[in-house]
Amino acid sequence: MSVQEFLQSPASASSHDEKRDSSDPQEVGKAHELAIAEKNLLRKLDLKLLPVLTILYLLSFLDRSNIGNAKLDGLTADLHMTQPQYLNVLTMYFAGYVIFEVPSNIILKRMSPRTWLPTLMILWGIASTLMGLVPNYGSLLAVRFLLGMTESGLFPGVVYYLSMWYKRKEQLFRISIFFSAASLAGAFGGILAFAIGKMDGVGGKAGWSWIFIIEGLLTIVIAALSYLLVHNYPDTVTFFSPEEKTLLHDRLRDDSDALSGERFQWQSVIKAFKDVSVWLYGLTFVGCSFPLFTLSLFLPAIIADLGFAAADAQLLTVPPYFVATAMTLLTALGSHHFNRRAPFIIGGAFLAAIGYIILLSDFTVGIQYFATFLCAGGVFSATTMVCSWPANNVSGQLKRAVACALQTSVGSTGAIIGTQLYRSAPNCYRGHADLL
Repeated sequence: MSVQEFLQSPASASSHDEKRDSSDPQEVGKAHELAIAEKNLLRKLDLKLLPVLTILYLLSFLDRSNIGNAKLDGLTADLHMTQPQYLNVLTMYFAGYVIFEVPSNIILKRMSPRTWLPTLMILWGIASTLMGLVPNYGSLLAVRFLLGMTESGLFPGVVYYLSMWYKRKEQLFRISIFFSAASLAGAFGGILAFAIGKMDGVGGKAGWSWIFIIEGLLTIVIAALSYLLVHNYPDTVTFFSPEEKTLLHDRLRDDSDALSGERFQWQSVIKAFKDVSVWLYGLTFVGCSFPLFTLSLFLPAIIADLGFAAADAQLLTVPPYFVATAMTLLTALGSHHFNRRAPFIIGGAFLAAIGYIILLSDFTVGIQYFATFLCAGGVFSATTMVCSWPANNVSGQLKRAVACALQTSVGSTGAIIGTQLYRSAPNCYRGHADLL
């Protein structure tokens, strides 16, 4: 029996998730056939959506966090910047990020993912490239603000976008795969910075300048390809057969409002701002963004503070980030299996706390370096649990789009505070204590 025939049969008139009489072999056979069809559908959907979205976020996180690698390569010395000025540059990124997240998701709802997400990517690629050409502190501040503004829409936009394609119980693991690109970016960032830093003096530019230029140009190239690779919404899907498209639509119709054809209304935007639960989601994310973005920006400096040379510190950021990637995915699998989030959030926070306690203690360099694995693994794995709450629980397409952005916007205020913690660099003791 084909999927189409199953969908048209009287037995399928009710929800596909309805339990059937296990004593009826025909019904058992139909249920088994549907399960296989859904499994194949999900596999195909994952392959069409997740790789390109994960690459987009990898480049986004790479372009925002590579300033930590550039600092080790002489950015602040060449631009005659003090440590407080450097921290202001980091803060300026999140000022743009916080302000423009909600407007960006509103634009996404009014336009289309295929148009808006690659356009944002081109804009932040240009901003990232310009960071390699700035002559002074003031211009770096301005370009960093533009980078935050243009990158702001990707994360909440994709979280909302995935909520339009998957059932609620399926979203967390997919968002976790997407979010794992953040830690992968840290790993690749260290490798790239080590290699690109050797271009110091090429074309009369410093190694840190080439880090921004090359990684920014790479983003622009991938963005141009993304216009062909990013898909819109399920109602316009073209990569499924008619039977698969019918199954996809029936799954979503039973579980969400993804196919409701909702029109844009400002009233839905207002509803999101009035919803107390949305603000609580944002406040929960504050506790995650505080160490998350701080660690991604300062890990090279933290490792260098242990006594490693700058070039070695670049490479030594790679292993902790690979561990963080693995823990992010394993935590998502565990949460999905046990249908629980809170224990995994608490467990990740506890693991990170142990890491910061070790960094504050008088242990050997090897043990303190191991602590960075605990910090990265705990922080990244806990954060992914929090990020998908609005996508799962807020109904109404536009309200959900605004809620996803508002959560990230409110939560990212923690990053504004976090970027000012390591004021005593190169000594990182005070920053570790504040994060703990």
